[in-house]
Formats: sequence, C-alpha cells, structure tokens
Amino acid sequence: MPLRRILRMAPWEVRSRVLRSMQYRVLPHIAEERRLSVARRLVLLSPPPRLPFTRRRDDGTTMRVRTARGRVTAHRDPAASPVGVRRQNLDRVVAALDEAGIEWFRIPTRALRTTAVAVRATDRPAVARLLEDLTATTEGRLDVVKPRRAKKAGAADVVKVSWPVTDPDGSLVLGTDFGCEVEFWTERDGMLAGPRRNPIADVIALDEPVVDAPEPAFGPFSSPADRTPYRTRQIFTLPSPDRIGFPIDVVYTWVDGGDPQWQARKAAALAENGWLDEASKLACNDARYTSRDELRYSLRSLHCFAPWVNHIYLVTDDQVPDWLDTAHPGITVVSHREIFGGTGRLPTFNSQAIESRLHRIPGLSEHFLYLNDDVFLGRPVTPDLFFTPGGLTRFFPSNAQVDSAPRRPDDPPADSAGKNNRELIRTAFGRVLTRKMMHTPHPSRRSVIAEIEQRFGEYVEATASHQFRHPDDISLLSSLQQYYAYLTGRAAPGTIAYAYANLASPSTPFRLAGMLRHRNLDAFCLNDTDSDAAIAAEQAALLNEFLPAYLPFASPYELSGPRRAPAAVLTQVDRGPALASERAPEIAVPAQPAGGPAATNSPVA
Repeated sequence: MPLRRILRMAPWEVRSRVLRSMQYRVLPHIAEERRLSVARRLVLLSPPPRLPFTRRRDDGTTMRVRTARGRVTAHRDPAASPVGVRRQNLDRVVAALDEAGIEWFRIPTRALRTTAVAVRATDRPAVARLLEDLTATTEGRLDVVKPRRAKKAGAADVVKVSWPVTDPDGSLVLGTDFGCEVEFWTERDGMLAGPRRNPIADVIALDEPVVDAPEPAFGPFSSPADRTPYRTRQIFTLPSPDRIGFPIDVVYTWVDGGDPQWQARKAAALAENGWLDEASKLACNDARYTSRDELRYSLRSLHCFAPWVNHIYLVTDDQVPDWLDTAHPGITVVSHREIFGGTGRLPTFNSQAIESRLHRIPGLSEHFLYLNDDVFLGRPVTPDLFFTPGGLTRFFPSNAQVDSAPRRPDDPPADSAGKNNRELIRTAFGRVLTRKMMHTPHPSRRSVIAEIEQRFGEYVEATASHQFRHPDDISLLSSLQQYYAYLTGRAAPGTIAYAYANLASPSTPFRLAGMLRHRNLDAFCLNDTDSDAAIAAEQAALLNEFLPAYLPFASPYELSGPRRAPAAVLTQVDRGPALASERAPEIAVPAQPAGGPAATNSPVA
C-alpha cells in the first residue's frame, strides 16, 4: 500500500506530524521547479478511504465515516446541504412529536447551525422514550447537551437529535452540528421557563399567543424566500436589533480563457495596445484568465454556507460555463455590454475595468458581495460578517502594505492601482492609505460606488476605457470603495477567519490538508498570479483533488450534464445589446457627505 494512503488512514495527529516533517526536511533538498509536484504527491487530498462497514438500506446507502469526533454512520446524498440536513432533522422531530400528540413550539437558538423546539418538562419521560425509539430504528443519534453529566435523555434538560449525512465519497459529514435540540421547559407561577438562554426570551407567559412563523424568523442561516411555517410563540417572531433585514446579492466576474473566440478577441486587442510592451507582464498574462472550474465550487460554497444570499449575478464576456443552469431563478448571467453601455471600451480583458461597472447591473440590490471565482466560503456564515444591521459595509484590511514608493510603469497592476487609490484618498480626505485588502468577498453598496463614480469620474472612466490592466487604473471594488465608505461613515473594520494560498507554492498542499481537517475558516482564496505551463498543470491537479473533497455537494446551479447548445443559451441570457448610444442604468447618488474636502483634478501619479 502506498505511503500516502497509509498516512491518510492514520489519525490526524500522526499524519500532521509526518507531513510537517516532510515539508521542512524533504522539500528543501528537492530542485525548486519540482517541489510543488513532489509536495502534491506527498499529500493526499482526495477523500479518505472508506471504512469496511458499508451496508444498503431500502431508503438509500449508508456508510461508516471517520470524523474529528469519531466514527459515525451517515446517509449518502450527493445533493445535500447544511440547511437541508438541518431542516430534515427538525422536521423528523416535530413530525414525531405531532404523531405522539405532544405539544411543542419552536424557539430561536444561539448556535448558527442547530434548530430547537421546546416541550413541557412534564412530558420529558414520554419525549425521551420517543426520541430513543426514533433514533434507534433509523440510525440517528441522540446526544445529551445539558447537563453534560446526564447519561440519558430522560435525565437531561436539553438533548440533540440528528441523522448524519455525507457525500458519496465520505469527504464531508453534516452531523450533530446540524441537529435539532429539544428543550424541556418548566411551568411555574403562570410562566414557562427554559433551561438555558436563547436570543429572544428564556421565560415567557404561559398564555403567550401561539402563532406560525416562517423559517427566517428563527435565525439568519436560512433563505429569505423560505416561507415554511413552524409553530411558535408570538414573542419569538419579533426580530432583535442585531438582525439584518435587507437583501444581499452576490456578484461574480468570470472568464473562460480557453475559449477560441475569446482568445481571438484578446489577440486583436493586444495588437492595438502597444503600451503593454513597457508594462508589467502581469497586465495580460494567461494565468489571469485561466478557468479551472473554481466557479463551480465557489457557487457550491455559497449554497452550502450562505443560504441567506438573495440573488447571484455572473458577469461575463458573453460566455457561460457549460455546466451552469442558466434557467435557475437564483442566478442571472450578465453581459459586459449590459453594464458598460456607451462607456469604456469593449471587449475588455481588464478586471479593474469590469469592477468599475458592476454597480450598473440591472436589478442589483443596494447591498451586495463581490467575489472572484477563486474565493470560497469555508464554513457556515451569517450576513453580519459582512454588513452591520444598520447597513454599513465591513472591510478586512490585510497586513500587506501598499508600496510606499512612487508609481512606476512596470509596477504589478495591483500595486499601481493601490498607489492610485492612495492618491485619491489623500487628495479627497487628507489621509494616507497604507494597507491592502484581504482577497475575501468584498461587501459593497451600490450607492457608494455610484457616488465614487460621480466624484472621481475622470479616473473611473479612464479605468473603464483600458482593455488591459493599466498603470493609471484604480481598483474600485477591491480597495477604493472600502476606504471611501469608511471615511464617509458608511463602513467599519471587520474581522474574518481567512487564509490565502498561492497555488504555485510547494507549501500549499500541506496547508490544504490542514484546511480539510479543521474546516475553521470563514473564507479562503486559492490564487495564482503567474505560472508556466508545467506548474499550471500541477496546480490544476491540486485543485482537482482539493475542491471536490472540501465542497463535495452539488449546488442547484449545476446541470446534471454539459449544455448541448451553448449558442442558444447565450441568446436566452443576453437581454439585448448595449449600443454605444444607449445609456447605462441610472443609480441614485446620495448628497455629498458634509465635512469631506472636494476631490481635485490633479493627476493620479
């Protein structure tokens, strides 16, 4: 049996120690150009080997899976999701309670992933027997939550019921974290008292009105369109001050650099932009346009970990991934022509130019997240990670600093844009921008970006007119808007558990192994800025191992097979050409905030 397969079967404590030793003792003795290849072969990122215990049931296949908390028996479902598994656990519990004639009502929980129902403490013996029988006959789990010293459900104040689910390969288990908790509430002096605190009230009047409420009333980890009703008490339907109630969209930009027609358009544009000979090679290098199916997995991460997203917009140069279901009502493909209108210059191969037009997407909500396709959510998150309840955007400064040297023609495009942003902030506010932003989802407000376009129109229009990343560009979505919003009172610094991995680094396979084990990041970025063809092939193989293991559940945006007639789909998603004479959508711009100095027309240099 190969060594790496043996390691994959070993406990994580042993495996991590061996991998760490290999990383620091073996790799330094290997030629630099071979390190990534060797590292990828040392670290097995594909799903763990199946355990011997596997059996068939009438309702599907179950398998024995090893998790960080031990081995569990899990039902295999290729299209599962955290929200779906959580709902199944809840519905099985309340259906059993209804069938037994036991009164219950749903309550909100402090934990993001669990649901909870309350029953009277006088029903504890009957409920305990019911749940023991229910889980024993359907391979579920019944765990004591409080007090932990209690050995059985009949002696507990809070228990948790769950039926673990995994993907067909056993890569990810949706287990007890998504269980339904049952609390035993005590009646005294005309009141009902819970055994622990919850976000709204742990003591309620005995005659508190019984009402039905939709899923979003019980917490933020749900779809805003989910109207499934659950029985509760009226007080639990009142949202707390920290609940975010506005819609949040997501915007992606995507390109297929392997498309021959797109390559022909790029070649023609390169011939017309002679200035590129003096610019950084990163302004138009092939790695920037390579698609390794990252978008598929980034969308999976949204579906799995951010069910509260309102709508997704995918902005492309009239390209559509062959696996994307463009008929799904939750996603809209937007052409560059729709958002550029009579502005800028098309076709464009400049991500910063595209960013400068994203706020013009028809129908886009005021609050949205901007993601590149190499950015992924890593675990369930809530909207308040990105926005405040009052609507302020949060931003995530990096420890990396903007180069303090004057701008040079051959600066990497990200550096020159950062320096240009710094000059605009200095002239407008008298402040010095020093830090870059993390490569995370970027919380954004449509009106703020429209205001920046109005205030710094000369620079925004110049950026939109450059077909490739130009030394005069600004980075509107990924840096400038954060600082501008902060200095005009519409943004606040945030914190996020985040990691950046350079796919060309030989240390990356070891980092990805740790990420698979711990799954403790809110977001991560798997990026490559410039690599030759040989290393690019290794990177593709690395992603092909890691991403299906980290995000194994298909999203509803994926077709079951490749699209047969992509040209017809392009016709469907194209809502008409944006002719040069057409105007871009109008966006309301708030009045200029008081106290901020006016922008100057001095060149950004």
